[in-house]
Amino acid sequence: MDRRQIFDTLNGIFRDIFDDPALTVGEETTAAGVEGWDSLTHITLLAAVEDEFGITFAMKDVVEMKNVGDMASAIEAAL
Repeated sequence: MDRRQIFDTLNGIFRDIFDDPALTVGEETTAAGVEGWDSLTHITLLAAVEDEFGITFAMKDVVEMKNVGDMASAIEAAL
């Protein structure tokens, strides 16, 4: 799976979690840029990403994620 495919999948997950069919995330997207992205939603989001990709994030990776690009990199490393 290449990075574009990862982002296509992530966009679908984000749209579902945030109930916003127009939402598009990119490399630099952060929680501050997405309405409703709080700590509880973050946990839900991580669980949905892990389920969709069939991976489990290491706590170290979760703590180091500063934006969606970092999340995509963690996914690439786990696949």
